[in-house]
Amino acid sequence: MLQYVAVSDEDWIRISKEFSVTTYKKGALILEEGNICNHLSFLEKGLLRFYIWKDGETVTKFFTEDPYIFTSQRSFNRREPAKENIEALEDSLVWQLSYQAQQALLKVEAWRVFADKITQEVQFFTENILEEIQNETAENRYTLLLKNRPKLVQRVPLKHLASYLGITQQSLSRIRRNISR
Repeated sequence: MLQYVAVSDEDWIRISKEFSVTTYKKGALILEEGNICNHLSFLEKGLLRFYIWKDGETVTKFFTEDPYIFTSQRSFNRREPAKENIEALEDSLVWQLSYQAQQALLKVEAWRVFADKITQEVQFFTENILEEIQNETAENRYTLLLKNRPKLVQRVPLKHLASYLGITQQSLSRIRRNISR
């Protein structure tokens, strides 16, 4: 939060006391499709995968690496059932803020500024993903991942990377061979 906005000691105390800490084991579902997302969360340590079910298979939407804030935006803000699942790909340490506490914190100027900035950042990130999906080949998207998020590529199982890229594991293996030449 401090990289986005200056926070007084008084505001920091008020904000930090609203968070609770939870740990999730690798493979645990933090949010399951159909449930309402009740938390805005900060991933201190770990790796998450957001995915949907399509034709009996999981389709990876994106990954959240530590440290970063996450939620199911639509479900959390509109109080409606989530359309995606959030899975811990690694043992994860998560700070959670309830919907009610988040609404109350919007009265704190520093929190409101932070919430606006992080919302804009997530929208920018989402637009970039959509542009890549629409305009780039799977090979180019994989190359961009290698360039921009090399540690992510090392941490994520190939089946999830392939799903994220919209290709089979065999196609991803072929792309990796071509790039390594």
